[in-house]
Amino acid sequence: MNALRALVLLVPLLASAEQPLPVYPGTIHTRIGNDLLIGGEYYRLAYFQTGDSLQQVARYFQKHWTDEGYPVTVDGDFREEGVVSAFYTREGLIRSIVLKQHEGKTLGFSVLKDLWVREPLARAVKLPPLEGALFSSDVVLRDEAGGTQARSSLLEASIEQAREKLVKAFADKGYAIIRDTRVKLDGKSQRVIEFSRGKEQAVVSMIQVEPNLVALQQTWVGSDRPDAVPNDEAVKAARLKHRAAQP
Repeated sequence: MNALRALVLLVPLLASAEQPLPVYPGTIHTRIGNDLLIGGEYYRLAYFQTGDSLQQVARYFQKHWTDEGYPVTVDGDFREEGVVSAFYTREGLIRSIVLKQHEGKTLGFSVLKDLWVREPLARAVKLPPLEGALFSSDVVLRDEAGGTQARSSLLEASIEQAREKLVKAFADKGYAIIRDTRVKLDGKSQRVIEFSRGKEQAVVSMIQVEPNLVALQQTWVGSDRPDAVPNDEAVKAARLKHRAAQP
């Protein structure tokens, strides 16, 4: 099983009380944001690296959770990747370790999921809806400073038709265009548009993958801080500074 796919499918998080993530002894665990929302399910996760093999790390968690009396599942070959999960049935939690071989070391993702909590994704989504998409997937991250959202979509249209749809959708929500560029990537037409609305900024990349099919990647960033600098001003200042530094 692909480790990243396993991360998404196996291991969402809890939305209520702060519950501890699984920890591998002797390693530093780095939290990734606070609340990650995928398909309405909450994730809490961190990553760590160790010189121990995938098999050693997997055996540690399998034994630890089995000794504590929890049902445990194991999936993967544990040469290149693997997943170990424990089901805390009384608390309604899943704790999982997703392991991947990376540059001679073991890269681990420590994940916690609350099985009893779901939130309608529409409440957390900030990007404007895109009508007529053949496929669309949203990932939302919340933390103390604000939040981010990423959306991947496929749209049956030309790149100009896709641009027209997106510009209208963002304009209807009060966004202004601050940059609109055309580029070529591996011989394919690509367009990148940046929008801003106060302390919010969105970047949309569009690639014409087939004559009548466009792949879109949208990213939204916003801040809850009352003293935050509006993103359009911050972007403008950064670009001016970059240009001034050019020889």
